[in-house]
Amino acid sequence: MSKIPGPYFDELVFSGGLVNESQLQKADPEELSAVERLMNEFESHEGQEKEIADRYMEISKESKNPVVKLLLQLIIADERKHYEITHAMLSTLKGSLTWSRPKDAIHGLSDDLGDGELLKLTEDFIGLEKKGVTEYKKLVKESKGYYKDLFGLLFQSMIRDSEKHIEILEFLRRRLKEA
Repeated sequence: MSKIPGPYFDELVFSGGLVNESQLQKADPEELSAVERLMNEFESHEGQEKEIADRYMEISKESKNPVVKLLLQLIIADERKHYEITHAMLSTLKGSLTWSRPKDAIHGLSDDLGDGELLKLTEDFIGLEKKGVTEYKKLVKESKGYYKDLFGLLFQSMIRDSEKHIEILEFLRRRLKEA
C-alpha cells in the first residue's frame, strides 16, 4: 500500500502504488481505487460540460432574439465556470496521484491564509451578501409580472448566486479560523 502525497490525500491509501495517466485509462474499472474512479467521473463530466457549453453557444449565435441570447449567455458563463472548476479538481487529483504539481490544479488549501484582517473582510462580505439576498427577494416581489416575469427570473438567479457566494465565504471563514 502506498500513501498519496499532499494535503488533499493524507488519509487516502490505495493498492498498487502511484500510477500515470495512461495506466488509469487502461485499467479495469474494478481494479481502480476510489480516487481513480472519481477522476474518471470528473473526466467524463468535464467533457460533458464543454459539449453543453458549445451547444448553448451555437444556439445563442443562431438566435435573433436578444432575450434568448441574454439568457443563454448567462447559462454559457455558468457552464464555462463549471468546466474550469471540474478541470481544476481533475488536475488536482491527477497531480496527487502522479506526485506532480499541474499549474491548473488547486493548490494552497493548507497554506497560510493570512491574518485577522482577511477574516474580518470575509465576515463583512458574508453580511453584504446576506443583505443582498434580502434586497433581491424584495425586488422579486416588486417586479412580479414585469416583462413576463423575466426580471423575477433574473433576480432569483442572483439570489442563488449570492447564496453560493455566502457558502464559499463561510468555507473561507472556517479555514481562516483554523489557521
